[in-house]
Amino acid sequence: MQKERLLCKAEINRYNTPSNATYLSPESQNDMIECCAQEITDTIVSEMSTSGMYAIMADEARDGQSEQLALCVRYVTEGTVKERLLALAEIKSFDAQSIANELQQQLQMRGVAGLKCVAQTYDGAAVMSGSKGGVQAHFRVLHPEAIYVHCYAHELNLVLCHTCRAIPEAAEFFSFLENVYSFFSTSLVNHHKFKEAQSKLGIASAELVQLSNTRWACQLRSINAVLDTLTAIFDCLSAIGSPMAVGLRAKLHKFSTVYLLLMFQSLLSITEGLHKFLQKETVDLAEACFGKQAVCDTLIGKRTDAFATELYDRTKALCEIHNIPEADAARKRKQRKMGEFVVETSLGLGTELSCSQTLKTELLLPCLDRMVCELDQRFSTVDAGLLKDIQACSPNSKNFLDTSCLTEFAKHYGIDVKTEEMLVARNFLAQKREAGCPPKDMLAVHNLLDDDMFPSLKEIIQVALTIPVSSCSCERSFSALRRLHSWLRKTMGQKRLASLAAMSIEGEVLGPLSHNSVIVATFKNRRYTLMRPPTK
Repeated sequence: MQKERLLCKAEINRYNTPSNATYLSPESQNDMIECCAQEITDTIVSEMSTSGMYAIMADEARDGQSEQLALCVRYVTEGTVKERLLALAEIKSFDAQSIANELQQQLQMRGVAGLKCVAQTYDGAAVMSGSKGGVQAHFRVLHPEAIYVHCYAHELNLVLCHTCRAIPEAAEFFSFLENVYSFFSTSLVNHHKFKEAQSKLGIASAELVQLSNTRWACQLRSINAVLDTLTAIFDCLSAIGSPMAVGLRAKLHKFSTVYLLLMFQSLLSITEGLHKFLQKETVDLAEACFGKQAVCDTLIGKRTDAFATELYDRTKALCEIHNIPEADAARKRKQRKMGEFVVETSLGLGTELSCSQTLKTELLLPCLDRMVCELDQRFSTVDAGLLKDIQACSPNSKNFLDTSCLTEFAKHYGIDVKTEEMLVARNFLAQKREAGCPPKDMLAVHNLLDDDMFPSLKEIIQVALTIPVSSCSCERSFSALRRLHSWLRKTMGQKRLASLAAMSIEGEVLGPLSHNSVIVATFKNRRYTLMRPPTK
C-alpha cells in the first residue's frame, strides 16, 4: 500500500542517517504529511463502510489563483453523527457537470462510491442547486436516492438579506452602520480618539464590528457594539468635527435610527440562536424544522401593540439620555440645487418617522411580516411529503412512528420495512418513557433500538440522521485553509495543501491512531519532520 511504502521510506531514511540528523528535506516532509493524511482518510473511509450509508456536503471557494472544492461527508457510526472532510480538490472547470464529475471521482478514489448516498447539501448558487442542470441534478443521475437539501444556514442568511432588500429603511440603516465602522477603523487617528473617548467615559473598551453579507451574526454584534458605545461615538464624532463626522452624527442623532437599532437588536436576537443551532454537526433535519418554526412563531408573537409600545418606550428613554428629540413626521424638501445632477446617494428626500404608530406601521410590521414570509418560503426546499416522513422518525413530532410516513420514506431508499417492527417499537419506547428515560431526539431513538430486534426501523432512522442540515463543515474547512495557505506557504502544491488541511481539520482522528503521537505533536508545533520516531 502507498501508506506502507511511505512508512518504510521514513524508516529507511532513519536508519541511513546519523542519529543527530533532522529530516528537513521537502521529500521527507511531504512523505510524512501524506502518510498522516492517508491515515486520517483510511479511518474515515472505514467508518463510512461500517455505517453503510453517507451524505455529501460540498462547497467551493477561491484560494489565491485557484478554486478549491471541499467535499465533506456525514454518516452515523458508534452511536454518533459525524461530519468529516473527505477531500480537498482543485477544480479547473466551474460548470455543473464538471463539479459533479469531480465529486464522483473523489468518492471513487476513496472506494466509497458504491455505498448508499442518501442526500447532498450545497449552498443556493445556481450551478449547485439547479433542479435541471445543477450539480444536484447531475449527481442524482449517479445516485438516484440522494435528495437535495439547500443548506439551512444559508437559507436563514437569505431570509435576513431579502428582508433588508425589501425594506428600504432597513437597507439604508445597515449601510449606515457599515459607514460608522469604516469611519473608525480605516483611520488610526479616529480609532485612537474612539478608544480615548471610551476610556474617559469609563466605558469598557469595545470595538465596532464589520458587517458581512454572508454572516448575519455580525449584524447583531455590530448593533450591540454601537449601543454599548453610543455615548463614546457621539462624543468622538462631535470632537472630530469633519464633514463626514458631522454627517454620521446627524444621522445617528435621530429618533428613527435609535428605533431601528433597538428593533433589529430584538429581532436578530430571536434568530441568533437558530443560526448557531443550524451549524451543529449533530442536528437533524426534523429538529432544524422545529427550531425554524419556533423562531417563526416567536416573530409572529412580536406582532402586537404591546411589543410596539414597549419598543417605542425603550427608544424614547434612550433618546432622552442622549438628548435626541422626537421630531414630527414631516417630509423634507427636495434640494433643488442638485436637481440637474446624477448622484449615488439620497438627496434628503424622505420622511422622518417618529410617532409610535408611524414607526410601527412603516418599520416594525413590514420587517416582521417579511421575515416570517421568507422563513416560510425558503425552508421548504425539501419536498413537504418527504419532510413529513423524516419528522416521523423524531420523538418530538406529532406523527412519530406513523406507519404510512415511514413506509413511504423507506420506499424511497429501497428499505423493506416491516409494520410489525413499528408496532413493537411503539410499545418498547412507551415502556422507556414509563421507566423515566424517554428518548429526547432522533439519535437517542436510534441508539435505543436493537439491531437484531428492529433492523429495518433502525436503518430508516439512520437514513434520517444521515441527511445533512447545512454545509457549514465545508465553510469551516475553508476557514482552516486560510490559516494554512498563508503568504509563507504560497508555493506549496495541491497535494501537500490537501494533506495539511486533512491534518489540521481532522486532527482528532489522527490523535488516537497508533504510532502517530510524535507526528501530531510536531505538526501542532508547525514542524513537519519526524524528530523522534517510536523506539522498538
